[in-house]
Amino acid sequence: MVAVVELSAGPGTTAAYARAALGMVPGFGRSGDTLPDVEVRRRGVTVDRAHLAAYDRVCGFRLTDTLPATYPHVLAFPLAMRLMTAPDFPLPLIGLVHVTNRITVHRPIPSGAALDLSVRAADLRAHPRGRQFDIVATATLDGAEVWRGLSTYLRLGPPRADDPAPPARPAADDGAEADDGTGAGGVWRVLARVGADYAAVSGDRNPIHTSWLGARLFGFPRPIAHGMWSKAHALAALEGRLPDAYTVDVAFRKPLLLPARATFTTTATATGWSFALVSRGPHLTGTIT
Repeated sequence: MVAVVELSAGPGTTAAYARAALGMVPGFGRSGDTLPDVEVRRRGVTVDRAHLAAYDRVCGFRLTDTLPATYPHVLAFPLAMRLMTAPDFPLPLIGLVHVTNRITVHRPIPSGAALDLSVRAADLRAHPRGRQFDIVATATLDGAEVWRGLSTYLRLGPPRADDPAPPARPAADDGAEADDGTGAGGVWRVLARVGADYAAVSGDRNPIHTSWLGARLFGFPRPIAHGMWSKAHALAALEGRLPDAYTVDVAFRKPLLLPARATFTTTATATGWSFALVSRGPHLTGTIT
């Protein structure tokens, strides 16, 4: 039976990262080999217009009366952090790699809406490079689901023998396609401050995005851009071309070291769009249907 944790206020992510650091200490938490059967909920979440404006500015969206497709991910992120830093969560937060993200927008969400949010973890399974699982987040308005996000995270290391094999699932396109003139491609010049700026508006303060020392501790020569910033910036490039309801699937590939210069390409397809962000290799590939 699913245990429901009902929150009356948004949990802070700073405290969650402190718990995550404790989770790296041997003997602290990290008990069990199954995901907790828990759903974290928060009802009646409203948007701070100043925060939305700051998010739009960092990601490149125009300020409108509807939420960007990636904004509910930011609203739900503190709930996901609460779940993933609980002592009974089997994998430590620090070191997780966000490998794919799928967002489905069922209909436009007014910026003044009061949303009910829920987050749960699902499908712990084997991966050739370790173990992976999904964080499923939903937003409902007046009792109807209007948005759903599925983030897949990878914990590097040897897979457990008793983990189920990864199921077959649709994947984002693996390669970059040339811009055929129907897309919204161009060269991105990504400033070094993007990591800190996006951390401030998203609450995702993972030091690999904001600190040279933190990045080096995890094997990066300098801070890297958030994958969700790259996804948001890609959707911002396609503003005005997308339908009211769609699904956008992305795979986060080679880290984008900051500062950066990369080429964004898009191609119209029979069902929507495909896109990629590439420099010496693909950083982000995705599809919109």
